[in-house]
Amino acid sequence: MKINSKLVSITVATSIVLSSMSAFSQLSQSELATQYNVIKHAVPFLVIAPDSRSGAMGEQGVATEPDVWSMHWNPSKYSFEKKDFGAGFSYTPWLHNLGVKDVFQFYAAGYAKIDKFQTIAASFQYFNLGNVYFTNQDGDLTGVTWSPREFAVDAAYSRLLSKKFSFSIALRYIYSNLTGGVSSTPGESAHAAQTFASDISGYYQNRKTLAGLQSDLRFGFNISNLGGKMSYTTSGRKDFLPAMLRIGGGSTFKLDEFNDLGVNIEASKLLVQSPRYKYKDPNTGLDAYQGGENPDASLMQSIVNSFSDAPGGSKEEWHEVMWSAGLEYWYVKQFALRAGYFYENKTKGNRQFYTVGLGLKMSVIGIDAAYIIPTAGSNSPIANTWRIALSFDFDKTRPQSQPQAPQSK
Repeated sequence: MKINSKLVSITVATSIVLSSMSAFSQLSQSELATQYNVIKHAVPFLVIAPDSRSGAMGEQGVATEPDVWSMHWNPSKYSFEKKDFGAGFSYTPWLHNLGVKDVFQFYAAGYAKIDKFQTIAASFQYFNLGNVYFTNQDGDLTGVTWSPREFAVDAAYSRLLSKKFSFSIALRYIYSNLTGGVSSTPGESAHAAQTFASDISGYYQNRKTLAGLQSDLRFGFNISNLGGKMSYTTSGRKDFLPAMLRIGGGSTFKLDEFNDLGVNIEASKLLVQSPRYKYKDPNTGLDAYQGGENPDASLMQSIVNSFSDAPGGSKEEWHEVMWSAGLEYWYVKQFALRAGYFYENKTKGNRQFYTVGLGLKMSVIGIDAAYIIPTAGSNSPIANTWRIALSFDFDKTRPQSQPQAPQSK
């Protein structure tokens, strides 16, 4: 995989189809709302769905039934897990449709119940960008190669606050090394970027009767990746993490003793400032900016601003909301069929795709697979993307009562 060092960070962003455009004339607010204006942030691998089950349901999981993969979506769901221990491993080749064969994502997660109220969990997410061959300003190979890599290590504590509601706090260490210390700008020093972040989440689950069917009603939220800015050079700009708000709901209907059907919907929004709209001032001929980000904003200012700073006003703010819908059918809790849809406005990245997947549960072992079908067809960078995952759930070994020998009289 050959690439200029300046394009390394762009390669990462391309993994989730992020880009930006500039314009050269001032527009009205209503016109601005129709312009391509993608939110920029560091380490975009943190918002890529890491597991096959959620990946098959429109890439959502904040309010789906609890599973071993809850760490990424909503760690508070672990409190409602029925098993005592669980672990899982997931693998996703990435950007194969672009002819890239050495980019992939690996994810591992696990949980353990302390008691009936408390659960601890941890995960490891690794994103590999393959081999990079650096070039100079003229595009000639310099002989320097590097394998860009990024990873995140998470730990979470989840607690039941009532029979129906749980709460969780998670901590995350993030490391990103895109250039191996090589800088394309003379005199500028490059380095790996690293920081810490946290998540806050909640989950509600209650058994109800809906439409004459027994159902488990669920609601969840997660505010994730709340942390410091990241920079790869000593003089370069610092970018915010992809802080994200997820809110969702769903229900699993018990159709009969053999068949269950889950229905879920989720809305998500990046809590990152909208980019400013750049244009040429007709009076001075200089670059000018309209609305958008404050480069000196703190984390809390960025979060607050993210709800009102879009150059296109409230219409553009609504365009920043992403939607997911998913279905999950289970037969005797052993075989699953899944389908979903993910929607992102065309001005904010234009990721729009269907997802399908299968699941198989055999005693303590689970196998899941997912596949993406973009609405843009086979030309999409994320076409032909599949995920495969293996999980294990089991209970503690319970001591069994031993038969007592009869006592002699």
